[in-house]
Amino acid sequence: MAYEWITDALDETWTAIDRLLRDQPASAYEAPTPCPGWSVRDVLSHLLGFELMLHGTPVPSFDGPWPSHVRNPIGEINEAFVQSHRHEPGIQVLDEFRDAARRSLAALRTLSEEEWDKIGWSPEGDRPYHRFQETRVLDSWIHLQDIRDALLQPEDDHGAGEEIVVNRFESALPYVFAKKMRSPDGTSLQVNLIGRQARTIFLEVRDGRASALTSLSGSATLEVTTPVALFWRRCAGRISAEAFLSASATDIRGDRDLAQSFAEHVRIMI
Repeated sequence: MAYEWITDALDETWTAIDRLLRDQPASAYEAPTPCPGWSVRDVLSHLLGFELMLHGTPVPSFDGPWPSHVRNPIGEINEAFVQSHRHEPGIQVLDEFRDAARRSLAALRTLSEEEWDKIGWSPEGDRPYHRFQETRVLDSWIHLQDIRDALLQPEDDHGAGEEIVVNRFESALPYVFAKKMRSPDGTSLQVNLIGRQARTIFLEVRDGRASALTSLSGSATLEVTTPVALFWRRCAGRISAEAFLSASATDIRGDRDLAQSFAEHVRIMI
């Protein structure tokens, strides 16, 4: 089956969400998450809503002014689905999500390689369908951790989704380092990630572009050592730049101004 690893990662992540919430009391769905304005039910409603939309369900109308955390059309779609399920018991939303997830997985398992590679709409613009579904893994896995944090069970789920999340954030670092941070030519970065997805990332800016290297010829202008869990949480905007830099597990060596800029600009998800 084409792109089986993406389907398996979605299956594993969505199953973990269902398993985590299935036996929770009704009050658990009211717990606030790291997502501004969203409870556990709201996060679940967002995940449900996106799958319903992909199945052809129209986006609900939204009543009232948009909350301050809604900043783009995708945010409006998300908020409309979230609002439409706020009157439902959490367990009902979970049942609807499980049904929608099963339908989505069944549909994905029938796709040909050509269908997976077809260019079409995604929240990131026109992308191959496999890229779009990989983004669904990214979003779903991070929201699984949001729910864990809300329920005070922050034990990172080391499943297939984690590797996809860390790989996607790593792939964005050259753009962050060269374009968002505007690092001058000759500036170099070394990021040491600690944990199950441990790796060392070397970047150097040349002609205004940051290139990934296998090693550096000398010491990095900035060296950041941090656990994988702190890295992805900052990239996803779940912790502040200050919390990332001041964490006892984060070690900074080199240019302190560059470190501040890195912590501020490495937030990739909005």
